[in-house]
Amino acid sequence: MKKTILRFGLYGVITICLLSILIWSLVKVVDNTTGEIIGYSSMVVSLLFVFFGIKHFRDRENNGVVTFAKALLIGVLISLIVSVAFGILDIIYVKFVNPDFMTDYYEGMLEQAQTLPAEEFEIRKEELNAEKEMFLNPFMHFFIMSMMVFVIGFIISLLSALLLQRKNN
Repeated sequence: MKKTILRFGLYGVITICLLSILIWSLVKVVDNTTGEIIGYSSMVVSLLFVFFGIKHFRDRENNGVVTFAKALLIGVLISLIVSVAFGILDIIYVKFVNPDFMTDYYEGMLEQAQTLPAEEFEIRKEELNAEKEMFLNPFMHFFIMSMMVFVIGFIISLLSALLLQRKNN
């Protein structure tokens, strides 16, 4: 089981790294909304290895049998590996690759909020400033970004465990 978790976790990490490098090259080309869609899509693609890892364990290592609990555990552990890697990648990106990202991102969000009525704009501006301040702390940034990927991974793990569970006959 450990080898399966590490193997498919590594596949997920390699995928998220390659997709992140691709996204980093597109940052100046796409707007924030498109960038977010691409970013979430890359998270889901890299977390598809949860499904394949559970299936591999069931079919190749466990004689075609896996309980829901064991499948969920395998999926969650693969998701944890990918989520930690994504958190580290995101810190590398905002600290070294594109140190202006946070400023540019929040300026873009503030620009989008300009269409709101004045009172709502001020509220949104305060929310964005608080969010930006929180993301300037590297530990909070890492935690939030990792947890975001982990939650998506947990959902994929849950669905995969439901689909792939197979008991002895």
